[in-house]
Amino acid sequence: MSATLRPAGPRVGASRTAALRALALVAAAAAFYLLPALIGGRVLSACVVLAIFAVMAYGLDLVLSDLGEVSLAHTVFFAAGAYAAGLLATRAGWGGWGTLLGALAASALIAAFLGLITLRLREFVFSLVTYAAAVVAAAIAHNWDFLGGSDGIVGVPPLDLSIGPLRFTAGTDAELWPVAFALLLATLYLVARFRCSRLGTRAVMSHLNPRLATMSGVDVGRVRLAVLVLSAPVSGAAGWLYAYQRAYVGPDLFETYFLVLMLTAVVIIGRRLLLGPLLGTALILGQERFLSFGGDVDAIVLGSTLIVVLAFLPGGLVGLWRQVLARG
Repeated sequence: MSATLRPAGPRVGASRTAALRALALVAAAAAFYLLPALIGGRVLSACVVLAIFAVMAYGLDLVLSDLGEVSLAHTVFFAAGAYAAGLLATRAGWGGWGTLLGALAASALIAAFLGLITLRLREFVFSLVTYAAAVVAAAIAHNWDFLGGSDGIVGVPPLDLSIGPLRFTAGTDAELWPVAFALLLATLYLVARFRCSRLGTRAVMSHLNPRLATMSGVDVGRVRLAVLVLSAPVSGAAGWLYAYQRAYVGPDLFETYFLVLMLTAVVIIGRRLLLGPLLGTALILGQERFLSFGGDVDAIVLGSTLIVVLAFLPGGLVGLWRQVLARG
């Protein structure tokens, strides 16, 4: 009896496609890492800030795109990470790993406190309360001497991520770029895993149909709290690295600019797209760094972009492109 051999064409084709896609992603990541380092100068500095601000935006993206909540308190989480890093580095002498843990813990605790208070509220009331929390936090930072008051915390030392005999310190943008790149990759991995997880699925269910989610046994309140607490350390980690990049932490971290930047970065390309906030941040910083019209005009451009996207492009640039293809 002879065995009948059947071609496994579809499976082979699918595995080959997946391998090619993975190879393309690795090549793109390698190019994104190597090119700024080779060019140096303004491009390298801009890429460090791009990675930091993109990570900051991904924290908001988890809440806005997956949970459907407009949180206006993510500047607080970003600033909490920066202040924790600055305080622990300058006053306690902690190294980079310790200050990172402090930044993650500080932002998560603040998120848990705000979540327990605000997540019982819905829609615009939630947004107003989170914005009020940001205003209160800014006032505290301006007036509390422990946080440096209006002068902030100066003299943040270079980032030290040494482990035992392995020494690594970073004080310049060229030295910080590997850390910023690694933080961005870790954030992308976290977001991708979250959206494939049970919590991510329940978050979308709670957003689209909370009544059906409840009938399916999902504790909507607990899911909303969990997503908010998960998102806060993401923005907090960005604040941690930003403190070292600037060697300074101050109340300016609570400025509206950071909030508008996060919101615009999340929506301009399209929601729930893994690379959306990264590409959105790149567009914003590219205009500000290389096509700047001046500080005030750049702020007007940023705010106007957010208004136009929300009013006329709810699906972002990707949604617009899909409409164009559908009509064609």
